[in-house]
Amino acid sequence: MRRASLAVAGVLVGATVLAGGVAPATAAGSDVVREAQYWLDAYGIRSAWSVTRGAGVTIAVIDTGVGSPPELSGAVVGGTDFSGLGSADGRTPVGPDGEHGTLVASLAAGRGTGANSGVIGSAPEASILAISIGFEGGDSDEQIAGAVRWAVDHGADVINMSLTRNTLDWPESWDDAFGYANAHDVVVLAAAGNRGSGTTEVGAPATMPGVLTVAGVDRGGTTSHDASAQGVTIGVAAPSEDLVGAMPDGSHVRWNGTSGATPIVAGVVALVKAAHPELDAANIINRITSTARDAGPAGPDVSYGFGLLDAYAAVTAPVAAVDANPMGDLAEWIRVNRRQDASTPQVAPGPAPVERPPVPPAPNDPIGTLLPSALLLRQVGAPLLALLVIVFLVGGVVWGAVRAYGPAARRR
Repeated sequence: MRRASLAVAGVLVGATVLAGGVAPATAAGSDVVREAQYWLDAYGIRSAWSVTRGAGVTIAVIDTGVGSPPELSGAVVGGTDFSGLGSADGRTPVGPDGEHGTLVASLAAGRGTGANSGVIGSAPEASILAISIGFEGGDSDEQIAGAVRWAVDHGADVINMSLTRNTLDWPESWDDAFGYANAHDVVVLAAAGNRGSGTTEVGAPATMPGVLTVAGVDRGGTTSHDASAQGVTIGVAAPSEDLVGAMPDGSHVRWNGTSGATPIVAGVVALVKAAHPELDAANIINRITSTARDAGPAGPDVSYGFGLLDAYAAVTAPVAAVDANPMGDLAEWIRVNRRQDASTPQVAPGPAPVERPPVPPAPNDPIGTLLPSALLLRQVGAPLLALLVIVFLVGGVVWGAVRAYGPAARRR
């Protein structure tokens, strides 16, 4: 598997870059912050809270680390660092975009700063696992593989990945890690990326079968020109413009990008999990996609996937069970697409020969009438030829004996 290449948005070697940009803004008052969260009502999130607020569900945020703004007090229940640059609990922001992971976590499970103030996430009673990775080193692929496995082993029900590799493909180490998540019914979400940041097409992990890929729309529900990429693997669309999030120091900023749309959906996935704990990952994702409000062309498309997120419907609507993940089957993709190392090709044995009956000659076909079939030659001709050879050999021996010992030989 080739390494991912540099991207126009300043992607560093190692290939993983943030999927959402942060636009600095003046600090907003608490009431203004809550009022700015237009998606809570427009996408049925506040209505879904009448059923559940996500208690008992754990969301792993694989990102730059999760800081400690007031909105996340009591939300983070564990964490780790894979970058080698952060703290052991994943709470220290890593890299030049260190605030990114905190913004993401606040949109997934922020508690607010009061009943009607501060940033509140889609699942305000869900728990967070803070997993910090570095985006500047050449080993970020392996960091992500390890982070996914760690999240599964430490109780994650949902994994949020607001990042992109900016390539359609992914390393084989991700096959095992994401397959491990699938095997444990952990729902993995990935951001589609942003055209405004140079991601013109969806990149891994958003291209991986089984992953719920999130695209972005503007406040009017129309696909975002700059704050979303397009691709056939998109599952659902959510707001990616005019978002507000909490910074590590407790301030607030407005920002754009599918980095914010993805945790909004991750929180709703947590609501579905809390309301329907009996469901496996495939059926949780199916509730998200099958209840989405169709947008754009009829049916799934490259801009909206199955449609716009509808949290209340995802939690409450009657939805038939499915046997397969609507976002695809990673194990089957691996079986079909991964090949053994070309240096040691293996040739599969061919099928055993099948004995077929002789083909009758065509009517009035003199050649077909005169020439024996291949089967007749095998079944009759070969034994007859062997018999003739034996006769000739025996005859030769007898003739030699007569010549040597017969009357003519005695006369000599």
